[in-house]
Amino acid sequence: MRVVFDTNILVSALVFPGGQGEAAMRRIVEEIDQLVLSRPILDELLDVLGRKFARDAEELAHVAVFLSELAVMVAPKHRLRVVKDEPDNRILECAVAARAKKIVTGDKALLALKRYEDVRILTLRDYLQIA
Repeated sequence: MRVVFDTNILVSALVFPGGQGEAAMRRIVEEIDQLVLSRPILDELLDVLGRKFARDAEELAHVAVFLSELAVMVAPKHRLRVVKDEPDNRILECAVAARAKKIVTGDKALLALKRYEDVRILTLRDYLQIA
């Protein structure tokens, strides 16, 4: 099943070993689910890792390569304006473009939607429990 992780889920998976984020990423590595990313999501992730977690250029390059090889990359053609926060709209665009079944997020505005078109929007906990 195709799934989109928002930036905070990806950060959790990459920065905090042993947590639920890592468990979610393990589902991708084990090919239980298929991660879908877009360039804007990857760019935001790299920016956050560099600014907030002091990752250097070499580490960021490794993350970019790892995720690019692990995930299916899509290039959304349509811009959405569903929620106020623009990066959250990029998550929705990616999911729609990829025909993903789920978005995993901790973002309250996205979670309040519960569903967008055919995409279910879940917390990390719910994602891991329904698996």
